[in-house]
This record gives sequence, C-alpha cells and structure tokens, in this order.
Amino acid sequence: MSRESRKARNAFYARPWTGPNRHYDILKEGAIALGVVTILVVALSALFSSPDDPALTFKGWAADAPDNFYSVMVSELAGTSGTATYGPPYNEGDGVSLGPLTLQKWGGVTHPVDSANDFVITPLSSQVEPNDVSAALKTWNAASADQQLKWAGDYDAAVQATADDNGDLHLDAVATGDYGPVPDLAKGALAMGTSGAYDNALTGQGQFFQTDQTKQLLLMGDGSYMDDRATELNLQGNTWGMMNEAGSWPGQQWLAFTSVWYQLPWFNAADDATGITRTLTDNADVIIAAILVLLLVTFTFTPFIPGLRDLPRWIPLHRLVWKDYYKKHGRQTS
Repeated sequence: MSRESRKARNAFYARPWTGPNRHYDILKEGAIALGVVTILVVALSALFSSPDDPALTFKGWAADAPDNFYSVMVSELAGTSGTATYGPPYNEGDGVSLGPLTLQKWGGVTHPVDSANDFVITPLSSQVEPNDVSAALKTWNAASADQQLKWAGDYDAAVQATADDNGDLHLDAVATGDYGPVPDLAKGALAMGTSGAYDNALTGQGQFFQTDQTKQLLLMGDGSYMDDRATELNLQGNTWGMMNEAGSWPGQQWLAFTSVWYQLPWFNAADDATGITRTLTDNADVIIAAILVLLLVTFTFTPFIPGLRDLPRWIPLHRLVWKDYYKKHGRQTS
C-alpha cells in the first residue's frame, strides 16, 4: 500500500460519524453489571466455597513416608538433593538458561541455603538430643568439609542403591560401610520429624516473625511427599496444575494462557529422556516465560506491525456484528 493510499484510508476511518445516534447511560449500565456480578460472586462463593485442606507438615511426612524423609535428610547432607543442586538464588550453579543466556546464574545467590546445615545440623542442634545423636553432631562438626562430603556421599549412594523397580527404598538393605555419623544424624532428624519438633525447629531459624516459608517449601519439595499429594490433587504441571484448585472447586482459569505451554510434549519429557527434549524440559520455565513475553510484546505493538494490524480488515468479523446496521443503512465505501 502506497503512502498516499494509506493516508486516504486513515482519513476515511477518521471522518466524523454521520450515522444515527442513540442515547446510552453508561452509569446505569455499570450499576447493572456491578449488581449482576455481585450476586454471581456471592452465589458462587456460597455454592463452591474454597478448599480447606490441612497443611502438609514435616510430622505428617515423617509419619506417612519415613523412608523418604530419612533418605532426603541423607541427600541434604550429601549435597545431592534438589535444593542443594538448584543453583541461584540459593547456591552456586548455572541453573536454567535460555540458550546461551544463563539468566538464573546472572541473578546471583540472593537467598543462600546450605542444605546440610540449614536442614539437618541446625535443627538437630536446636534441642537436646539423645546421646548417639549428640555424639554424631560433635563428630560431624569436628570433621573437615571433604570428610563430611565423603561420609554423606557414600551413604547417600548406598541408600539409593536399595531402591526397587518401583523406586521404593529398603533401608534395612543398606550395604555396610564407613559412613561416619551420617546414619545417626538422619535417624535423629527422622525422630524430630515424627515427634513434630522438626516443624518448629526449621521455622524458627533466625526470624522473629515467621513469614518466610522458603526453606520449608524447598525441603518439602526435595522429597516425594508433597509431589505425591500434588499428583493426587491434579496439581502437576502436565495436568494444567497451575490453573487447578484442590478438589472439585473452580481454579484459576485465567492462567490457561500460561499453563497450555506445559502440556506440549517437548516441555514434558520423561525422566529418562535425553537430547533437545531433555534440555527443553529442564529449562521449560524460562523458555515459556520468554514465549509469554514475546507474545505480550507482539500484542502490545500489534497496531504498529504491518500485516498483523490489517487482520481485522482481512477477517471482517465486524461486518457480522454490524450486519443489521449495514442492512438498514448500507455500507459506505469511500
């Protein structure tokens, strides 16, 4: 389209309205809409309410899945847990990336988490422990970092080696070896969890007002207890989890635009997948965030993008909306 044609078209669309007018009371319309929405909100709230499932606790985890709780404590000491290997902002590492852009690493460590000390040693040290656990703490604290890592790493490998085909661990089948104080430390943490003392011990680390639940969520996420519960409630990412609500209550439907990307197979690779699919799945969050930003920018600048801005003219849905008007008054073309 030439510059002159574009000017003529813009002048045509900008001409004063010469068609019929009709009185419209926007305040009345707004009041009616507000009233209808208010009635619907009250009625639907009374009908559906909101789920009130009890919070997950470390006591519940230790009681319902003691082997998993125990193995996670070992992995925290060994530095092999999800939190210990997560990367920024909790510890050093590359984290997720967008191609060559290591965005997570660029953010740096702003909320440092030492999984061994924060999740095991500090909670155990916060209360009077049985003699074997107290002795284990002294042995651990007196050892070098390399020795601590060797003890915990060897024991973590031995624990994981007992897993059967279903992934269930059999702690009574752990091979003997030199694991130092690690078994006693894990047993002490499990005992704290079972008694309920662990919940308070982890919550009370260095804060007067307990509003930061980061460490609790990170540790809970390292095990299978919360993940299994999320699966039961249909809250996993590959089942539109972020827009679901627990139970049968309506969820956050407005998040479908984001959640839909997690349903694509290349962002849903199996655990044993390799290659580009594995890379895409491991970095799904940052890649999908980039896609959403790109779409947002595209939508924002649609009026300035040639071709895209002309779609309403090429797909004239407005003619269907205004068909009665065109039928009565005709269609002015110039």
